[in-house]
Formats: sequence, C-alpha cells, structure tokens
Amino acid sequence: MRRLVTALIIVAILAATAFWLSRPKPVAVTVASVGTGTVEATLANTRAGTVEACQRTKLSTIVGGRIEYLGVKEGDKVDKGQLLLKLWNDDQQASSTLAAAQVTLAAKRAEEVCIAATNAEKEASRQAELRARGFVSPSREESARTDAEVRRAACATARADIAQAEARLKSTRVDQGRVALYAPFAGTVAKIVGELGEYSTPSPPGVPTPPAIDLFDASCLYVKAPMDEVDAPKIAVGQPVRITLDALPGKVLTGTVRRVAPYVSAVEKQARTVDIEVDFAKPDEAAGLLVGYSADVEIILATRENVLRIPTAAILEGGKVLLLEDGKLVERSIKAGLANWEHTEISEGLQAGERIVTSLERSGVVAGAKATEEQAAR
Repeated sequence: MRRLVTALIIVAILAATAFWLSRPKPVAVTVASVGTGTVEATLANTRAGTVEACQRTKLSTIVGGRIEYLGVKEGDKVDKGQLLLKLWNDDQQASSTLAAAQVTLAAKRAEEVCIAATNAEKEASRQAELRARGFVSPSREESARTDAEVRRAACATARADIAQAEARLKSTRVDQGRVALYAPFAGTVAKIVGELGEYSTPSPPGVPTPPAIDLFDASCLYVKAPMDEVDAPKIAVGQPVRITLDALPGKVLTGTVRRVAPYVSAVEKQARTVDIEVDFAKPDEAAGLLVGYSADVEIILATRENVLRIPTAAILEGGKVLLLEDGKLVERSIKAGLANWEHTEISEGLQAGERIVTSLERSGVVAGAKATEEQAAR
C-alpha cells in the first residue's frame, strides 16, 4: 500500500511538471497608450511628382537647314530677345537685298512720275486761263486736262508700286525669321540638339523630333504630381500641401494646390491618374531646386487637434482593437474618425491611457490569448 501511494505521488508530480512545461507561454506584444494629439486626413501621389519650371519652351525653327550660328551652350543664361541659333540663309538675304533695291527704284520712279503729274496739272490750269481769254480752243484745254489726269493716275500707280515693293521686302524679312531662334523670355538653356554646321530639322506637332533648344526659367517653380483617379473628387484648388524631395531628406516644404487637371491620364494599364500642380507657399525655400527633381506631395484634406488618437496600424479589420488587460488580450470595437497612415481619431470605444496592442502581425496575437508587454531593448 505504501508503495502504491508513493507511485501515485510520483506520477502526479511528473504530470504536474509536464503540464507546467507544456503550458502555453504568454505572447510578447508591443503596446501603445491611447493619447491625444492632431489627426489629419491626407492624400498622397501615386507616383513620384516632378519639379517643373513655370516657363519652359522647346524651340525649333519653322524650316530645316544647316546651322550657321549657335550663340549659346547648355547651361547658359540668356536674356529675352537674345539670338540663340540661326540657319544658313544667304539666299534669303540676297532676296531681301533685291527687294530693298526694288523699293528704292519704285520710290525714284514714283518721284519722277508725280513731278510730271504736277507739271501737267499746272499746264492744264494755264490752258484753262488762255481758253477763258479766247487764246486757245476748247479742245486744247481738254487735251491738257486729260493729260494731267492721266499723269496723276500714273503717280498713284507708282506709289502703289512702292507699297508692293515694301510688302515684298517685309515678306523676305519674315522668311528670314523662319531660320532664327530668339529667346522668348530670360532663362537657362537646358539642352541643345545639333552642332554648328549640322542640319537642323523642324519639330512639327505630332512628330517625335527633338527640339533644337530647350529653354526654361528657374525663377518660378512648381510641382506636378499624379493622383489616383479615385481621390480626384476630394482635391480642390487652394488646399494646403506638404512637399518632400529625395534631394532634401528630412526637409518638408509647404505649398497649395493651384490646378487640378480636368481629365484623367491613362499612362499605364490599370493606372489612371489625375495630374495636379502645386505652388510653393514660400518661393524662397524653393530657390536653388533643380528642374526635374522628383517630389512627393501630401494634400491635407482636414485637420483636427487635441483629439483622442491611436496608431492606425493597431486597428483590426472591422474596426476593432486588442487591449492588454491583466495579462490577457481583450478585443473591443471602436468608432473611428479622421485617419491617415500614421494616426486614427477615436470618437468612441477607448479612453485616454488605455493600452492597445500594435504588434498585430505576430503569431498568436488573438483575442483571449495570454500576453505580456515586450520590454524595449536598452
């Protein structure tokens, strides 16, 4: 009997030890206290935006030809109206010289004819006086008057010839403008296609021919960014924006939406976006940025301050959270308000100071499981 009791005691001890060793261990979780702060509803661009110049033009000559003059290099700053490039046009210059000579000749001929017309009119007046005195016949007076009228008409024709010659000269000068490029505004030369002596091809609309000169004005910059078409109805001109650039890590610039495109762009299949343009709120902060920098924008739709909030990553599907209470995970339903990737406003279901679980991705983190708070590494 004593041996039996001893055996039973040993079995019980072994069973208790096995149960103790095999019992479920509490899950280590990270927690965050429910607190108050600012929550914003925001929208972000789907792909990287770009820093653009307010004024940028890609210039090409209207006609093709050999480059005879190239007065700038890439990176040069130019003034408004400065000659940038000119094609060979000796034939046009010769035509212009000929037209100028024709203007001079027409003027001389008109002077000659009009002097003769003036003299003929004087002679007609004298013949009229002589006829009144009876010294000449009526036919003689009529002949003198007719001659004066013909010469006056010839004078008018000669002056019309001057106008025609001047129009021809103007036409040749217009043709010369087809082979020259002038800066439409003060700016910086970004790119030049072609070298001195090479043939430059015009770039008509719809034809993928690179322009001869790419010119931009870096004194005024803005950001152009694509937004998901689903978010387009929420975006309006004047909304505040935060701008970040890879070239300036850690720096946030402010801006405002100045334009929302009135159409949807389908750059890629299943990727339809609406382009927006954002002005820098403080242009001085944008000074020195390079045109073409990649930029990200975050549009602020609404802001609420001093509201109850929790990390957005702590919310389960269905609007629920897990709380750590007395070493156990407890599920609770909440009512959320404004939200972004970082924080979500809580209008019902939680109180300040309560501890919610944020490590939802860990195995075993479910309602009812025993858990312990993970201590931060020192």
